[in-house]
Amino acid sequence: AAPAAPAKKPPSFTPAKPAAPEKDAPAFTPAFEIKGDSVAPPAPAQPPGLGLNAKPAAPEVDPALGDDYKIEEGTLPRIATGREVMLQGFNWESHRFEWYKLVQERAGQISKAGFTQIWLPPCTDSLAPEGYLPRNLRSLETKYGNEAELRSLIGELRANNVLPVLDAVLNHRCATHQGKHGKWNRWEGTGMDWGEWAITNRNKDFMGEGGEPTGDEFWGSPNIDHKHSKVQEDICEWIQWLTNDVGFGGIRFDFSKGYGGEFAGNYTRACMPEFAVGEYWDTLNYGQGLEYDQDPHRQRIIDWIDSTGGICTAFDFTTKGILQEACGRSEFWRLVDKKGRAPGVIGLWPGRAVTFIDNHDTGSTQSHWPFPSNKVGMGYAYTLTHPGTPSVFWDHYFDWGDDLRNQIQGLMDTRKKAGIHARSKLEIVAATDSVYAALVGDKLAMKMGHDGWTPSGDGWNVAVSGDGWCVWTKD
Repeated sequence: AAPAAPAKKPPSFTPAKPAAPEKDAPAFTPAFEIKGDSVAPPAPAQPPGLGLNAKPAAPEVDPALGDDYKIEEGTLPRIATGREVMLQGFNWESHRFEWYKLVQERAGQISKAGFTQIWLPPCTDSLAPEGYLPRNLRSLETKYGNEAELRSLIGELRANNVLPVLDAVLNHRCATHQGKHGKWNRWEGTGMDWGEWAITNRNKDFMGEGGEPTGDEFWGSPNIDHKHSKVQEDICEWIQWLTNDVGFGGIRFDFSKGYGGEFAGNYTRACMPEFAVGEYWDTLNYGQGLEYDQDPHRQRIIDWIDSTGGICTAFDFTTKGILQEACGRSEFWRLVDKKGRAPGVIGLWPGRAVTFIDNHDTGSTQSHWPFPSNKVGMGYAYTLTHPGTPSVFWDHYFDWGDDLRNQIQGLMDTRKKAGIHARSKLEIVAATDSVYAALVGDKLAMKMGHDGWTPSGDGWNVAVSGDGWCVWTKD
């Protein structure tokens, strides 16, 4: 089929230093409510450690950081510092291997590369081998490995200063037994035994007797009623066990559109991890191709972050969608909004945005929405030099060859050397058909496109480059 016609271009872009983002992070309020009873605010955010709640030492301030850097107060430790680089530590086929053992063998390499945290696959019993149809949440026996292997992996990651991130699949849960009307809507012998009362009432395939859903429906299995006090209590205990005992230090909330963000906020406050991120994957705005204006799309992601009380970050699907269109079609004019800012979540609330190129759904063998394969290096040239918390996909670093791995590694090293962080200042100086160029922080400049643009002034040196992109730094 012929490709869709290009979207209508915005008015010509006149580069100017953008004003401060309109969206400021709300004041963080670490109070929450379970079962309708007020609970005293938890202690300030601190990593759980392996069964310990020792207060971390004050983070060292890297001398490479510029004048725009400061540690955010009143939030989770690794959101506060904003110096993270995440590795998604699996793909859609990882369950076919002894995955926990494989990742453990590479823990040292992962740490040396500069990854500060690794998002691990779902770790509980599941009807599907990939882990996204959870059943017995208290069983850690999966196709990726058994409980002992998981604990050993987490211990090795911790020893190498890499934060293990839990993939919390909490929107839905496959039943272990049939209940009323012969439907699969009961759980027995799991340590978290629920009945029809724990299932929302929209999907007649499961005859749930709970309340109305608080988000979108996942039709493949019973959707959990997170408004129910017993559900809240059990999930809080479960997530505390996985952090305080098993040793996870971060949380990724799967299918965050399926239930209200306030519940993700409550569950985060129940265990106070070092980092938390939600997957709010919503469809972008399309007309004759991808529309230029994606403000409503990114606002929905920001609204979800707001609904958690600001305690969670979110994957920046807006940036992914715009970036892959810009790189794939050489439509770099897409990479600035009408006010001169980055057009994704990083343009409004970079401290709560996790940027990425692909994941196990969009890429891998599923390839639901893949980044153009010949532009992946260019994509990382953007995410690894820009504000937000960048995430790197396992396949791209380990499986796509030395050239791409070396590009990613060079970009990660340059990000660290230049002191780029989640809230670095961004000045977009060009966004046309042929080139995108930006100054990030005080010491980094980058461009994408085959235009001859170079940063003005003295002292700039090429740090890393690839096909159609280049990054400069200066001392």
